[in-house]
Amino acid sequence: MHEEMISALGDLAVAPEAKVLVLTGAGESWSAGQDIDLFFRDLDDKPVEKRRAILASQEWRWNQLATFPSRTIAMVNGFCYGAAFTPLVACDFAIAAEDAKFGLSENQLGDPARRTGLQGDAGRVQLPRRQVVRPHRRTLRREGRRKNRLINYAVPRAKLKQETLKLAKTLLAKNPQVYKSVKEVMHHIRGMDVEQATDYLRAKEMEMRFMDREGGRAQGMKQFLDDKTYRPGIETYKTLMSSPLKGIRVLELGQFHRGPVRGPAARGPGRHGDQDRAARWR
Repeated sequence: MHEEMISALGDLAVAPEAKVLVLTGAGESWSAGQDIDLFFRDLDDKPVEKRRAILASQEWRWNQLATFPSRTIAMVNGFCYGAAFTPLVACDFAIAAEDAKFGLSENQLGDPARRTGLQGDAGRVQLPRRQVVRPHRRTLRREGRRKNRLINYAVPRAKLKQETLKLAKTLLAKNPQVYKSVKEVMHHIRGMDVEQATDYLRAKEMEMRFMDREGGRAQGMKQFLDDKTYRPGIETYKTLMSSPLKGIRVLELGQFHRGPVRGPAARGPGRHGDQDRAARWR
């Protein structure tokens, strides 16, 4: 499965028509995390396969998603447990159904290594909506999810897709190169001192101007100073995009399991097993 996700995200990263990536679940769960049997027990005595699985898992859940060149939205439609927290915090934005359940089971499983890795991932993001969540036995209630900044906001399940598309439409109106550059700056600048950050930002600004096919800087100033059709700080300048909803790609996390369902999803309505799988993207 991890190799499938690596391939799917790799293809989407270079697809010109993929301007917004929405990551959601296939079925009633967003993701119940790693398969406790397949990923852990079956690989305990297979160090080579274990290392390969760990690297592949980390590659798509963090490396590819956190640095994805386009906008990313986690549309959390159900259970979000364990290893699913990594792709959750790797996405730029997260919208959840009000009845979605979040939880970490590492303490119960006696797996501090996996817990430490998760905290390290979340800590490195440090975006405004992100905060490391201490593993505990209970699921995170609605107010706790917002307080801990795991998600941007929650909406009724019936409106989840509608609100996600609304956010995607807003993001599509932004200059793609500016968005990409700002995203890269936020990802890298936190480990720099002031002098390093100043030099990096100056170089990034020049790169952005050179790479921006829309010429956003010139367009924005023309629409504000000459055409009087754009008000900075209040609205977005008019971009050259043809349709506000073209370019949205949905990548579903399906689930499969071998034998009885294991883990927290077995006790709730999201009875789809404990392993993520790339079902399809469109």
